[in-house]
Amino acid sequence: MAFGWIDEQARARRGAGLVRTLRPRPAESPLLDLASNDYLGLARHPEVTEAAAAAARTWGGGATGSRLVTGSTELHAELEGELADFCGFESALVFSSGYAANLAALTALAPHGSLIVSDTGNHASLIDGCRLARGTTQVVAHTDADAVRKALGTHGGPAVAVSDTVFSVDGDAAPLAELAAACREFGAGLIVDDAHGLGVLGDGGRGAPQAAGLAGAPDVVVTLTLSKSLGSQGGAVLGPAPVIDHLVNAARTFIFDTGLAPAAAGAALAALRLLRREPQRAARARAVATALHGGLTAEGLEAVRPDAAVVSVRAPSPERAVRWAADCREAGLAVGCFRPPSVPDGVSRLRLTARADLTDAQIEHAVRVISATR
Repeated sequence: MAFGWIDEQARARRGAGLVRTLRPRPAESPLLDLASNDYLGLARHPEVTEAAAAAARTWGGGATGSRLVTGSTELHAELEGELADFCGFESALVFSSGYAANLAALTALAPHGSLIVSDTGNHASLIDGCRLARGTTQVVAHTDADAVRKALGTHGGPAVAVSDTVFSVDGDAAPLAELAAACREFGAGLIVDDAHGLGVLGDGGRGAPQAAGLAGAPDVVVTLTLSKSLGSQGGAVLGPAPVIDHLVNAARTFIFDTGLAPAAAGAALAALRLLRREPQRAARARAVATALHGGLTAEGLEAVRPDAAVVSVRAPSPERAVRWAADCREAGLAVGCFRPPSVPDGVSRLRLTARADLTDAQIEHAVRVISATR
């Protein structure tokens, strides 16, 4: 039987407590949401949703083609210009997803003969980009700038280091200034994924690279997603204009993919403009994360101190993590559940995402539910 081997893998997943299932959500849910990545509470903001609808009415339901054919609109160009300006970079290029943006950056900027030095905790999209790139990848210890320096010292040709700015599992931050210094010793580039930093870190949410003093640096390239703090969908690469021009001509996930839907571009642009007007949303998201962590640790739970808006709570096993998340849901609280292979260290967790629009009462309620269901 052609796919008979799938049954054996399914049995193994069931035995390890690692079965994943889809759970379609309704348009309106009674659950308190600590599972989504809507850090600033903008996904349903009236300005954002109206901008999405207006863009669809103006430009149509889809981009109609790849960016190099018919998929680039004036709206895409406007979004790229404002993203670059807000984050402090010379140029930007929008993709259909953050995943596609990461594949583009790694495959186009790590040609044959180059070295990629990758953090062991990097997101799957960065890992896949390393696998698809023609360069050689060396994986180094988590958030270890000295390990990056040592790896770069073994290679005489072109090289890049790649890292998340904020890691999605535990919410810990990379030492960006130290990584940049290590790269500069060897003339290497630095590629960082700011998916969890944009809208949360930096001056008014301008991102972790801006907070680290790296915005606009000629040797730094930033990837990001429009699906978290900006409440939309899509991704982007930011960096020097020559790098962005190179991606237009060499990145397969740009050249051969249909452009981002106009509705998503319109929503992201509206969210970005709203963040400019209300920069306090970034500080509030961080404050909510700190309050969640403080409440959980006061209850005796093992929670990792957040560097941005992700709060990770350790669970004793994959099975217990699944049960814990289900019990939270039954009590009216939606939380994330991370298990192998999604976690690089094999430790299962509940993953909570702070939102700027949560009230103090909702934070206290969440802590009570998580503690009571442990």
